[in-house]
Amino acid sequence: MLESISFMALALTLGFRHSYDSDHLIAASNILRRSDSIKSSIKIGFSWAAGHMLTAATITIIFFIFKESFLSNVLPHFEKIAGLMLIMLGILSLKNFLSLHSHAHRHGSIVHSHPHIHLKRHYDKRAHKHMFGIGVVHGLASNNELLMLFAASLAVTSLAGLIAAIGLFSFGVALGMLLFAFAFSYPLIKLHSEKIYKLVSLGTGSAGVVYGALMLF
Repeated sequence: MLESISFMALALTLGFRHSYDSDHLIAASNILRRSDSIKSSIKIGFSWAAGHMLTAATITIIFFIFKESFLSNVLPHFEKIAGLMLIMLGILSLKNFLSLHSHAHRHGSIVHSHPHIHLKRHYDKRAHKHMFGIGVVHGLASNNELLMLFAASLAVTSLAGLIAAIGLFSFGVALGMLLFAFAFSYPLIKLHSEKIYKLVSLGTGSAGVVYGALMLF
């Protein structure tokens, strides 16, 4: 009984910690910054977790069943793909930061204009799909070391045991990302500030470009 409880706790803890890998948070931030509600943010976080679970579980089971090494030579390339993905997300955020609109305003007889951005966002449905795809790439790029080591360290010798381990691990990953999605989006949505939104776009975009470049080398 005690061993089972320890097993569950370890699986959840490793999954929770894994969700907070730097590349995961940077990618999620670049999508979550566009969310217009807490509900949408939670859905976006869940979409990422679902994509991550799909590929991480598939690759791990293939390793376990076939015991082949060919995937070991392929998986490192997905980290490069994840790096390119971060750079693209970062560029899109920076593009949004630089996108200013100018509107004329009249004060009595004086007409003037000033640049600003629009906070109204229309990306919910696409954001869910984008986040699922990002999760798929992250599942391919990051599961081979942590989840393999996790399964081996617990001496998982059956497919059923491995599936249980994957399920618990994935639940921890989902829980971690959902909490991050809420914590990241809540202040942005409540404050509803153009200045803060622009600063967040600049920060997440810059982080995506820099960290993505580091992943390539």
